[in-house]
Amino acid sequence: MRQDEIWDADAAQRYDTPGTGMFSPEVLGPTLDRLAALAEGGRVLEFAVGTGRVAVPLAGRGVPVTGIELSRPMLARLREKADETTLPVVLGDMATATAPGRFTLVYLVYNTISNLLTQAEQVECFRNAARHLTPGGRFVIELGVPELRVLPPGQAGLIFHSEPGYFGMDTYDTVRQHLVSHHVTFGDTRQGRLSRSPHRYIWPAELDLMGQLAGFELESRHADWTNGGFTGESRSHVSVYRLPHNG
Repeated sequence: MRQDEIWDADAAQRYDTPGTGMFSPEVLGPTLDRLAALAEGGRVLEFAVGTGRVAVPLAGRGVPVTGIELSRPMLARLREKADETTLPVVLGDMATATAPGRFTLVYLVYNTISNLLTQAEQVECFRNAARHLTPGGRFVIELGVPELRVLPPGQAGLIFHSEPGYFGMDTYDTVRQHLVSHHVTFGDTRQGRLSRSPHRYIWPAELDLMGQLAGFELESRHADWTNGGFTGESRSHVSVYRLPHNG
């Protein structure tokens, strides 16, 4: 499936969960705090801005935010919250689209770089971030760590989350470094609802090499937005890449 097929009107309608999940204050608060600090008072650009989960409240803090978004339905949902003056958005792919001006910070949250399904596209995403940044600017990526250690031999999938009314399962293609996330929601009937999204997973070391190819250096890596220590047991990371000041 193409990304514009995945992020259709139905997905845009169901994406926002105000006050819960990834929209909860305990998730959003630290994210906004860290991004605002890393911006250092400058303009920021969000790749794959979506419905504005992060960009809208960040702009509400007085940070000048611009977005790039591929999905028209997701952008339409964002426009219900913020107009073009408050939060300008360029319609296009995060690996190739150009937003006007230069920024002190470009960021990608919630595993979104993995929506690009080839290594070449992911490298181009880094290069696109570099093109948008001022010298010394930062590129921040929030990304999960592939959980292949817990994948049993001969088994292609594992359940990553389960709760009443929902379970999520990832199936892996380790040759192509692809996974498909399957999300199943259900109620009291025998029927359930399935949605799926394909990803290309990236190891932290590979991500660092992508950064080097685009002229970045790794400035920091933490397990979360509160600067928790990144270890071999961490399931995700927030990595900050920086361009040279004389670039």
